[in-house]
Amino acid sequence: MMIMNMWIIFILMFFVGNLIFISKHKHLLIVLLSLEFIVLSIFFFMLVYMSSIENDMYMLMLFLVFSVCEGALGLSILVSMIRTHGNDYFQSFNLL
Repeated sequence: MMIMNMWIIFILMFFVGNLIFISKHKHLLIVLLSLEFIVLSIFFFMLVYMSSIENDMYMLMLFLVFSVCEGALGLSILVSMIRTHGNDYFQSFNLL
């Protein structure tokens, strides 16, 4: 029963993160936070899955390393965009 509750929490977290990613696309910071929330929900899914099959958690450590690198890259892009354009609005600069 507890495993089923964890699966429901994972699915809810994943869909809420995707909903925020789709609907709130005005600021880059909100988009990055929703992507990190999606990554956190995938980490939670992998944690529940690996603990249910009683497997080693080395893959989780590798996943955390890559998610931290992804977060650092996103923050560096955010800082460079704020330095060049003055804000993080997507409408204030041309993407092409």
